[in-house]
Amino acid sequence: MNKIVPISLLFFLIGTVSLFAQAKEETVLVAKDTTKLEEIDPLTPAKAAFYSAILPGLGQAYNKKYWKIPLVYGAIGTSLYFYLDNNKKYNNYRDAYKKRLEGLPDDYAFLDDSRLIAGQKFYQRNRDLSALFVVGFYVLNIIDANVDAALIQFNVNERLSLRPEIYPDDMTFRPNVGLTFNYHF
Repeated sequence: MNKIVPISLLFFLIGTVSLFAQAKEETVLVAKDTTKLEEIDPLTPAKAAFYSAILPGLGQAYNKKYWKIPLVYGAIGTSLYFYLDNNKKYNNYRDAYKKRLEGLPDDYAFLDDSRLIAGQKFYQRNRDLSALFVVGFYVLNIIDANVDAALIQFNVNERLSLRPEIYPDDMTFRPNVGLTFNYHF
């Protein structure tokens, strides 16, 4: 107990002493130039589209829209899964029909020939649609990266405004709906 009081007093004194190792410098505030225009890189949309064409989602990462990458891979991956699944089922029905024509036993003995042909057509159609969706989502990925990169450079600030307005007609006193575009200097 006797040692605790002097030790705690020593820590209290050491902790409350303020030391300045450097001299204070005066800071000068400089106003930011608000009229300076940011430089626009005209090749940014082309770069983003090129990156997305090489690897889907890379253009979205270039645009710093990381939340879109899982959507791109989800859309393309789901379409690719259905393509592979429908292709597998189409091949199973086709092989069973070929075996039946050769007189060999097949896995679909409970189906007649017309049902095997209808199954082939069904899965072939779904396979082709799934392939179309894979290509469509791939192209949509490229277009999204290009448009998003072009819109990042679009000038949007407080001086521009576009808002709806409701005003009465002078003759009939009925409310009219309009759109006002304002630009403040």
